Amino acid sequence: MAQDEFTGGSERFPATRWSVIAGVRSADGAERKRALDTLCQAYWKPVYKYVRLRWDRAAPDAQDLTQGFFAEMLERELLNRFDAGKSRLRTYLRLCVDSFVMNEDKAARRQKRGGALQHLALDFAGAEQEFAGTTIDAAAIASPESLEEFFEKEWVRSLFALAVEDLRALCARQQRDRAFQLFEAYDLEGDDKISYAQLARQHGIAVTEVTNALAWARREFRRIALERLREICASDDEFQRETRTAFGWDAR
Repeated sequence: MAQDEFTGGSERFPATRWSVIAGVRSADGAERKRALDTLCQAYWKPVYKYVRLRWDRAAPDAQDLTQGFFAEMLERELLNRFDAGKSRLRTYLRLCVDSFVMNEDKAARRQKRGGALQHLALDFAGAEQEFAGTTIDAAAIASPESLEEFFEKEWVRSLFALAVEDLRALCARQQRDRAFQLFEAYDLEGDDKISYAQLARQHGIAVTEVTNALAWARREFRRIALERLREICASDDEFQRETRTAFGWDAR
């Protein structure tokens, strides 16, 4: 998607806005649970795939480690140690994953984890299909820089996938399913040959309707993605840096 399709707005990160950092550090159990849910939604797939690749773990073991990591994050209050002035949240989490895996007991002593995550439906089968469908040379990305890049790409993929599902649900609620169908066909499926005129003919509408529907869907996708991104950033500076990573430009 082109940058000019997402530009607009001069929103800043509100200092008082709820975020996973504030939520996990809250004395309110419901807030801590909400924060863990949000964090897990954004990061469980990147963590799972990272454990599979970086630590060369079989799928069942990686599933156990993924759930155990997020449960331990809450139990040990790992985010209380996070300093947004020193690193990005995703970098801190990746290093915490490394530490967690290294400190885990041997497989014979490890117990199945789940804890606070049992209420979340983690689609490990879907994540495994994505992982299996990606051609990865583990030896080629063994360096810390390459591992960080791999984790970053999976994080962006997860963020956008969540935003797409949010947009799908929004379109259903507002009875704008056709807008999502157009967005899916033109922006998500990657067919360079499809045109607005072809979509108009397929749906029996005017080209201007296609144009307007896609403009609305893109604005909403951008808004939703940025809202999700705000929730998992601790400061305006981190939000701006992560926006550049995800979108390639500042959200100013």
